[in-house]
Amino acid sequence: MITLENEHIKASFLPKGAELKSLIKKDSGQQYMWNADPDYWGKTSPVLFPIVGALKNNTYNYKDSEYELSRHGFARDKEFQIQQLGNQEVLFTLKSDEQTLKNYPFEFNLGLRYRLNEDILSCSYEVHNPGASNLLFSIGGHPAFAVPLSKGEDYNDYELEFNADQVLTYYKINDNLIDHKTENITLLNRKLRLQHNLFYDDALVFKSLKSNRISLKGGQNKPGIHFSFEGFPYFGIWSAKDADFVCLEPWCGIADGIDHDQDLDKKEGIITLLPGGSWHRTWKVQPF
Repeated sequence: MITLENEHIKASFLPKGAELKSLIKKDSGQQYMWNADPDYWGKTSPVLFPIVGALKNNTYNYKDSEYELSRHGFARDKEFQIQQLGNQEVLFTLKSDEQTLKNYPFEFNLGLRYRLNEDILSCSYEVHNPGASNLLFSIGGHPAFAVPLSKGEDYNDYELEFNADQVLTYYKINDNLIDHKTENITLLNRKLRLQHNLFYDDALVFKSLKSNRISLKGGQNKPGIHFSFEGFPYFGIWSAKDADFVCLEPWCGIADGIDHDQDLDKKEGIITLLPGGSWHRTWKVQPF
């Protein structure tokens, strides 16, 4: 376990998947991350790369060849290298190799950089194309925050507050793929009350959020988080059935649509990075 710490917060990570496992506010000792109970969902914050969500039939076509990738890609199950490490910053890296090239024929360097800045933890995705051909990829976050955060509380004591949305339009998921059908949720004072049944039909998937900050709140003087994200065109909110967490998922990429032709070049949300090019995005969490 790799740990970063300052006077405000303490965060711990595993090199496998470069996964955030623990986030503690030091003055209260409050733990903010889901405990990864395998009876519900055994992860806490996997990175989604080189795809976000599922492919139709778990396959895609590229340059007249067919390849197979499981849901959310392979990076979350790979052992990352520790490239840099200090008291308040760590850089985990993963590079393409003979194994990844079999089902993902692209050279890549992927970095996950975690940094503490006072009471804020940031996670930056850094992608570099070291090859001679274009790199096609998607990437996203999947951090799971514990709900409730305080003893004696219930899941529906908590709400998500959006900084710029009054109505949420989400896409339905059909057999892990994105349907054309949408539904609306009208917010009360930009707040969505958490309920387990929100996620009985899978994640809420958004393509048009106006917000770039979502706050998880449990009431006056109760612990919560501010979750900030810029430059992520898609967003998911999810929990396993009746589990005590909520995932706030900023995405650059999305699952295949139900009528997608499986051509990777035409996949919605796919990013094309030129040879020698670099790309990055950052999300931040501030516990309170």
